[in-house]
Amino acid sequence: MGGVTNQGPSVVFRRFETEGDTPNSGMTYRLHYAPDNASLIVRLTLEEMGLAYETVLVDRSISAQRSEGYLDLNPNGLIPVLETEHGPKFETGAILLWLSERHGEMMPTGPDRADALKWLFFVSNTLHADMRILFYPAKYTSGDAAPVRRSAIKRLKTHLGILENMAASGQTCFGAVDPTVLDYYIAACLRWLAIYPADTNRDWFQLTAYPTLEAALSRLETRPAIRAAQAAEGLGPTPFTAPVYAAPPEGSAT
Repeated sequence: MGGVTNQGPSVVFRRFETEGDTPNSGMTYRLHYAPDNASLIVRLTLEEMGLAYETVLVDRSISAQRSEGYLDLNPNGLIPVLETEHGPKFETGAILLWLSERHGEMMPTGPDRADALKWLFFVSNTLHADMRILFYPAKYTSGDAAPVRRSAIKRLKTHLGILENMAASGQTCFGAVDPTVLDYYIAACLRWLAIYPADTNRDWFQLTAYPTLEAALSRLETRPAIRAAQAAEGLGPTPFTAPVYAAPPEGSAT
């Protein structure tokens, strides 16, 4: 498993410098994170790959993601950022793809790679994007948020049906013995759909309605990478199949 050093709350962001220029040179990544945010997916990937990394808390309670220092790393003001010796990386899907290519892990190769890429981009650009609309409707309308959320839920139901069919079809990029980046991305998204937003009726989403996805998430919960994330971010004993609100040792999930 990878080693992680928690740096504690910080709003002072500095450029990352390390020696080495090869994938196995002993470099340490720096993950700017908030508990139970999209950075969780990157943390799980780093842990699964057994890579050394440090963490820097982005304190959402004081909007540290919009501070000048953080915007130097990610001008969009979104979490996560992964600092590397090749500069800061942002956008969750891009970070996952970069890590998989750099370290040669957690993505299929050969003829199956194209399918893996299309599903990774579907989750990043379609599923996750509509989840943001559901969670933050005020960013997408100046009027009543209710119809915006209803529309997002309708689309999300369609997306989830598509993903269930993909999982049931036996794609090599999801649900195999060795997880891919897509496994962790989908697992985190389904976790969040089950518990967020706190002020909205979430009866529309039941994981049991997607049995193949549910089975894959249950298998993931036994991975050492999950145990590391549970301890670091307070995710509870069953973070995907029966999730509860995070109780992190530091920082806030919202």
